[in-house]
Amino acid sequence: MKKRRDFIKHSASLTSGIALGRHLSNPRPGQEREYRVSGHLMEYSKDAGIQLSLAYFWGIEPWKVALAKQMDVLGAVGGISPGMVNMDGKNNYDLEVIKAVKEAWAKEGLQLKVIEGPPSLYTKTKLGLEGRDEEIENFITFIKHIGSLGIDTVCHNWMPVIGWTRTNKEKIGRGGALVSSFNVADIKDEAPITEYGELSHEKMWDNMEYFLKAVIPEAEKAGVKLALHPDDPPIDSIRGIPRIMTSVEAFKKMLDLYPSPSNGITFCQGSFASMGDADNPVDIPAAIEYFGKRGAIHFVHFRDVRGGKSKFEETFHDDGKTDMYRAMEAYYKIGFKGPMRPDHVPTMAQDSNEHPGYSTIGTLFAIGYMRGLIEGVQKA
Repeated sequence: MKKRRDFIKHSASLTSGIALGRHLSNPRPGQEREYRVSGHLMEYSKDAGIQLSLAYFWGIEPWKVALAKQMDVLGAVGGISPGMVNMDGKNNYDLEVIKAVKEAWAKEGLQLKVIEGPPSLYTKTKLGLEGRDEEIENFITFIKHIGSLGIDTVCHNWMPVIGWTRTNKEKIGRGGALVSSFNVADIKDEAPITEYGELSHEKMWDNMEYFLKAVIPEAEKAGVKLALHPDDPPIDSIRGIPRIMTSVEAFKKMLDLYPSPSNGITFCQGSFASMGDADNPVDIPAAIEYFGKRGAIHFVHFRDVRGGKSKFEETFHDDGKTDMYRAMEAYYKIGFKGPMRPDHVPTMAQDSNEHPGYSTIGTLFAIGYMRGLIEGVQKA
């Protein structure tokens, strides 16, 4: 309730201030506008220059694409699938495959902004196994190819063997919507150690440093930015596999391993918010400002949770624990103009839960909420 009251206060002040003397022109779509607040001429640009995008992890979904274009959300985030462009048998880091995927999105009227889930960054690299150098070389080839095609952002993670994990993907949320949730108590007794045995956090950090020292210089040459996603959930380990990207301090350490404009972060708000607990919450706006001032935020997943690292659930964007207005204000203050997408939205009535967290209707709600915040922050 406090968040809603605060938002109402912000809205009321904006309305009264703008009513004092606002003039809006009627530009063609995509043009900047001007308005007056208390006699001062202000400039307004669409979405404050932020590149609103949607995730497409299951290829081109016609209904979703149509809705995206109607919302004027023209950024696409996804992987490189040879099958998507009838090139089965080809490598997903081959230039011809990447080019064909980019062109397939362009034909739909969308621009491939971010490669999320990149090729050739797999278990051997993250666990430091034999064959990692070949994986890294293939990854560097991929980096060079996307740079040559004008794709400049890669969202990667350091979660080998076990990636994004939830213990319930059909938890009942507000009004009967379905959300995903995690409770560490549900996995402690039933999850055996993986075939790789018990590994150390130190070894995982060594592997990370080895990777960064090999790849970041090549990413700099190619004009490509790597954006590391937090471990989700941000717990110490799962089935013997250490999780190291589980705190704000861990991301500071990662950036210091190889300081570079090409070494940065996917600021997943839900993941950062779930890193804390009731006694030690993460100050999301402060974290955005800190990493933003370092020029390290290359990509944003705008979402929220309720709970902490050992037990949490996803929420609607207006129903979690983060002050989302202040978070958006922080992006605006640091001048963030990179790609931003909603993430892990609830599955709403009459929509499919086939892909939990990526309901189309839930995504529409999220984009409307995000765009309203952006405009409110910018006009404030």
